[in-house]
Amino acid sequence: DDGNGNTDTIMVCSYDSVNNKLNVMSIPRDTMINVSWGIKKINAAYGAGKVERLKSELNKMLGFKVDFYVVVDLEAFVKIVDTIGGVDFNVPVNMNYEDDTQHLSIHINKGMQHLNGEQAVKVVRWRQNNDGTGYPTADIGRIQTQQEFLKVLAKQCIKISNVTKINDFAKIFKKYLDSDLNTGNMIWLGLKLSKMDPEDMNFFTLPSSGGGMYLGLSYNFIYVNE
Repeated sequence: DDGNGNTDTIMVCSYDSVNNKLNVMSIPRDTMINVSWGIKKINAAYGAGKVERLKSELNKMLGFKVDFYVVVDLEAFVKIVDTIGGVDFNVPVNMNYEDDTQHLSIHINKGMQHLNGEQAVKVVRWRQNNDGTGYPTADIGRIQTQQEFLKVLAKQCIKISNVTKINDFAKIFKKYLDSDLNTGNMIWLGLKLSKMDPEDMNFFTLPSSGGGMYLGLSYNFIYVNE
C-alpha cells in the first residue's frame, strides 16, 4: 500500500504453461494468521518481514510454496494502463472519497468509463465513501472489483495492437516492480499470456467468513475445509 508498509492487495497466481491457463486467488488483507504480534492480519506479514515472511505465512496457509514473487508499486499499475491507452470499465458504484493524509481524492461516477492510469488505480483502491456508503461486503467487494478490472485489463493487453508493447511492459516492470523474475522471464510470460484465451483466466477469492471480530478487531476467518 501507499503508506505504512503493509500489502493492501495479495494475489496468488498459478500458471499452467502446458495448457496455457492462469488461476488467480485473492487473499483478503484481513485474513487471520497465527503470529505473535497483536494485529494478526496477513497484510501485516510483509511489513513485519518483507517478502520472505509473507511467503512463509502463505505457505502455512495454502499448503504449498510460492515459487516467485512480484511486489507491485502503485505507479506500475498507472503506467501499464496508460501504456495501452486506458481501459473501458464498468464502475460498479459512485465513488466519492477524500483522504488528506494519503493525498487521495476519488470522484468517479458509476457506469461505463474510460479510465486512465490514475483513475484506474483509484477505482481498485476505493472501499467506501466519506459518508460511509460503499460495498455491502466491504473488502470482499473491493476484491471483486479488482478482479473484474484485471480481467478487462488482461483482455486489453493481449489485443494484437498491444502485443508489440511487451518490451514496454517489461521496462515498466523492471523500474517499478520488485521481483525475483528477471526481464527475460517477464517477456516470456508476456508472450505466453498474449496467446491466452481470456476465458482461460480464472479468478477466485480465498474461502473465508468475509468478516468477523476477534479482540475488538475485524478479521476474515479461513474456511479450512473449503
